[in-house]
Amino acid sequence: MSHETTDALLITGAGILGEGRQDILVENGVISQVGQGLNAPEGARTIDASSLVALPGFVDPHTHLREPGREDTETIASGARAAAAGGYTAVMAMANTTPVTDTAIAAEWVYDKGQQAPHVDVFPIGAVTKGLRGEELAELGLMHRSRAHVRMFSDDGKCVHDPLIMRRALEYVIDFGGVVAQHAQDPRLAPHMSCCDEGPYSGRLGLPAWPAVAEESIVARDIMLAKTAGSRLHVCHVSTAGSVELIRWGKSIGVDVTAEVTPHHLALTVAELEGYDSVYKVNPPLRSEADVEALRAGLADGTIDVVGTDHAPHGLADKQHDFEIATFGMLGLETALSVVSTHLVATGRMTWADVAQAMSVRPARLAGLEGHGRPIAAGEPANIALVDPTATVVVDRDESESLSRNNPWHGRELTGRVVTTILRGVPTYVDGAVADLEPVGARVP
Repeated sequence: MSHETTDALLITGAGILGEGRQDILVENGVISQVGQGLNAPEGARTIDASSLVALPGFVDPHTHLREPGREDTETIASGARAAAAGGYTAVMAMANTTPVTDTAIAAEWVYDKGQQAPHVDVFPIGAVTKGLRGEELAELGLMHRSRAHVRMFSDDGKCVHDPLIMRRALEYVIDFGGVVAQHAQDPRLAPHMSCCDEGPYSGRLGLPAWPAVAEESIVARDIMLAKTAGSRLHVCHVSTAGSVELIRWGKSIGVDVTAEVTPHHLALTVAELEGYDSVYKVNPPLRSEADVEALRAGLADGTIDVVGTDHAPHGLADKQHDFEIATFGMLGLETALSVVSTHLVATGRMTWADVAQAMSVRPARLAGLEGHGRPIAAGEPANIALVDPTATVVVDRDESESLSRNNPWHGRELTGRVVTTILRGVPTYVDGAVADLEPVGARVP
């Protein structure tokens, strides 16, 4: 059963990229007309978007939903609600769950559970190696041929550090157009306990250093492996200026490499660690101002292809420890648009058309989601995020739809907010409230 509505929806006066203000008529989950002065069918719901910008619904290629295994910190259902509040219509769920999504059966379990979530489309990312141990390839082909139709594979949280295993994975996915997404962290240069950008702060704060070269050496190696294999490589959560230059170089020599940056690496620096607040402990760590500037420039010029939230919910029991032993990760789904708007759109470095590319069009293409990242035009699926570009938001972690509260933006004022999210014609989030929707049956990606 597909998740769509037979009720009509008329969005009036929305700012559509390149077309000025238009009405959008949605019928049976599809945009039927775009134009001015459209008439709504009898009984249609109407949304006034006269001060809003209409963007394709966002797609997150990097989400941790914690189910199965850590439902105390997030579930697929709660993560889907958080995604809807952030303007997302599709998310890709990372494989580092318990058990790991490294078999066709496990991938189908996540897929089927995701199909029941009415607020967002959820699709699994498969592990590259069994148990994320980096020793033996997981069931890549079986996961792809399964009902879940997995296209992306990642051991995120851990690096596929063995070059032979990484090469085999890149070669294996060629036949079905898959992509390997790498967590670039050489475990010898940056062991697991490494938690602070190597430099003045790591020395002064006495925190284990995570040097830039630990990321950059893996990025360089994998670009060459992808070149040799003729395969697709995606670099997760790029965090250093050197990695940006390597990705730019890889693209220049024709390697099929894409990269993502997180909202927190676009906005926060290692200086946040001064107070040893573990909410700012992430992997890779927050970097220097120079790195942040390089990441912003790389996203603005298209070297970095997409924004991936790396939404990583954790409970108080995981985070309220000494900094060195607290868990890595922070929330990101609900605030991603506002962070990008504040630091890149409001500063003139990106347009809303650029945001649509980085948060919808390119991530949908990366993940192979044909029904997402589509233009707002007649005949297209009605997956839409309505954004108020001038609104200011003071983030309150206690208002989050996530089950966790490790929110680095708490108390900060951001510019730009998602007002309404629409998934195939169904409003999933409307003016500050997630819609009360019943679980649905299976649907086609």
